[in-house]
Amino acid sequence: MSKSPTSVDTNKNVAKEQASNIDITGQVGINALPRQQVLITLGGVLLAMFLSSLDQTVVGTAMPRIITDLGGFTQYTWVTTAYIITSTIAIPITGKLTDMYGRKWFYVVGLVIFVVGSLLSGLSHTMTQLIFFRGFQGVGAGIMMANAFTVIGDIFPPAERGKYQGLMASTFGLATIVGPTLGGYVTDKLSWHWVFFVNIPLGILIIALFIFFFPHLKPDELKHKIDYLGITALILAVVPMLLALTWGGTEYPWVSAQIIGMLVFSAIMIPLFVLFESRAKEPIIPLWILKNRIVSISTFIIFVTGFGMYGGIIFVPLFFQGVLGQSATNSGTFLTPMMLGLVVGSIVSGQLLSRAGGHYRMLGLVGLVIMAGGMFMLSRMTPETTNARAITNIVVTGIGLGITMPLYIIAVQNAVPYSVLGTATSATAFFRSIGGAFGLTIFGTVMNNRFASEFLAGLSAQAKAVIPPNQLDLLVHNPQVLFSINATDQLKSAFEQAGPQGAALFQEVFNTLKSALNSAITEVFFIALLLVAVGWVANFFLKEIPLRKHYGEGGEDGKGPIV
Repeated sequence: MSKSPTSVDTNKNVAKEQASNIDITGQVGINALPRQQVLITLGGVLLAMFLSSLDQTVVGTAMPRIITDLGGFTQYTWVTTAYIITSTIAIPITGKLTDMYGRKWFYVVGLVIFVVGSLLSGLSHTMTQLIFFRGFQGVGAGIMMANAFTVIGDIFPPAERGKYQGLMASTFGLATIVGPTLGGYVTDKLSWHWVFFVNIPLGILIIALFIFFFPHLKPDELKHKIDYLGITALILAVVPMLLALTWGGTEYPWVSAQIIGMLVFSAIMIPLFVLFESRAKEPIIPLWILKNRIVSISTFIIFVTGFGMYGGIIFVPLFFQGVLGQSATNSGTFLTPMMLGLVVGSIVSGQLLSRAGGHYRMLGLVGLVIMAGGMFMLSRMTPETTNARAITNIVVTGIGLGITMPLYIIAVQNAVPYSVLGTATSATAFFRSIGGAFGLTIFGTVMNNRFASEFLAGLSAQAKAVIPPNQLDLLVHNPQVLFSINATDQLKSAFEQAGPQGAALFQEVFNTLKSALNSAITEVFFIALLLVAVGWVANFFLKEIPLRKHYGEGGEDGKGPIV
């Protein structure tokens, strides 16, 4: 008995609908999961994002107290830089491996490393130990970051991702609202060691949730070949470069053999990495992805805005504590409005992107202008700046940053095939982290050099004559007087022993320290402003293609399976 044309068409439609729930390898994709499982998966990802984001902001607020306790003002940025270097390396490697082997167990391993790293960091007794364990913790964070935004791409089509990528950015903002206040409170009431210990109970809970509820879906059953040469070359290209940027002008002169040697070595490894990737069967970062104009411009903008993001988060608390004289608790409280601005900006941006036609280029222009305006106002602050004025400045910066955060990830995901979703998405996180690492190393060098020169130039000859050379050198490299009441009292007592003019000389030194730190930090904000302006110009060259409302074929060139 022959089938009617109607039944044939019906069967074709059913087959087509079933095929839409199957990814390019023929395996049932995560996008085909029941809605309840999708919500559980999304909830787990948001909790993991909250955990890693909480750690960054909690530590940022505690850093002034850490350097007071352990010493090493010139290593101020190193605790964060070590974390960023290792997480940066882990991101692209993990992104590629999850495309090959699935995401669940990489997520679990990343969480375990992160929790163990938190415990070891909290037990540190020297700055060297803390830096090493923060680097270890960063490996876990990098694995988690590589997966976070990719899973959103797995379970939602491009046209819907704005709402959920905005939710991810909001989770980051919520963590950074809670983090500074929590970090400041714990630092003041207990000790800075506890800012690491707070990660442990939440981390254990999230690990359990991932083991029992997160779906384990492998993209395919094919035998893959890991790009070991590419991984090695990537590490050898990135790490020496970041080390050179961090140590230049502090540990070693810029023209020293150590700094020049590391920069030359990194310069040699970069073209070798490109060569290995061009020949690898399954490269860690396929070069053809970066040839895509949407991907290349988006990642460049992400790179330069990474400067501004880390500049704000890390150096704003230092300004509040060192220049405006706030406690660690209060400095965390004052950072909260910036994060509220980020939450509002990311939610509005994500909703507009999903509901108003997906015009990511126009939203990018608006967001970067607002962010640049906030950075300009931050760069104009002085020791006389009121708390209200400083809060206004950081709110504006946060709104601009929030608007930009979801945009470029979605633009990249919309322009590449599903087979490289994890690789492409992790590339955006990789370049944001690289931008942050470059920013911190450059900002740290600028801050240290500008602080030292301003402080020495601002002191009177009379003050220099009274201060012993070793004490003067200590103040130049670690102005803990601005952060520690005990250090302030000790210096004041030392000056009082110099005679009747001792009190006046102490006040001169204290004010000069504060003025020098203000000049150093505001210069950091001004450099961040210039970089955001470069990103704004680059945004004009970003090609805009419609966001897809389903998982199907297409893309910038109209070829290949696109998610």
